[in-house]
Amino acid sequence: MASTADFKNGLCLEFNNDIVQIVEFQHVKPGKGGAFVRTKLKSLTTGRVLEHTFNAGVKVNTARVETRKYQYLYKDDSGYCFMDNNTFEQTIIGEDLVSNPKMLKEGQEVEIIFHAETEKPLGCELPPFVELTVTYTEPGVKGDTATNTLKAATLETGAEIKIPLFINEGEAIKVDTRTNEYVERVK
Repeated sequence: MASTADFKNGLCLEFNNDIVQIVEFQHVKPGKGGAFVRTKLKSLTTGRVLEHTFNAGVKVNTARVETRKYQYLYKDDSGYCFMDNNTFEQTIIGEDLVSNPKMLKEGQEVEIIFHAETEKPLGCELPPFVELTVTYTEPGVKGDTATNTLKAATLETGAEIKIPLFINEGEAIKVDTRTNEYVERVK
């Protein structure tokens, strides 16, 4: 149990038969009436963000969640298969729990969030940046660089993103997994 005075970003709570994480909170003490806490809560099971106001001093149930490092192995009909780096146990997770499945590359390390009491996986977070190889793109035309022009490219995982004209097939690039945007060329 925790009270609203214990709120901090990242704290996980049991709320409305769901497990939510505090994304943002603000203590408000108006001149008239009692104090309250405005929060933005992100559901760890659905990913939805909702706003809720708690009266100051209210007790809430905290949820214990654990983050563990896993390695992505493969995808089949049952879902995405990951291996625990310490115990070598394999876990299969549905596509809805993976934050950005199009950027998953075999052998890549990810963090899987588990509910500590039930050992149920709640989500899979990719690292912020991944290095992938461009498998197909149209060749850039010389002289088309007057502005920041982008062209379509297909990566080794099958994902399609926009890249600058000077990047060619076979080159490795760094991609932001949160926005699916090109960051830089890998040297």
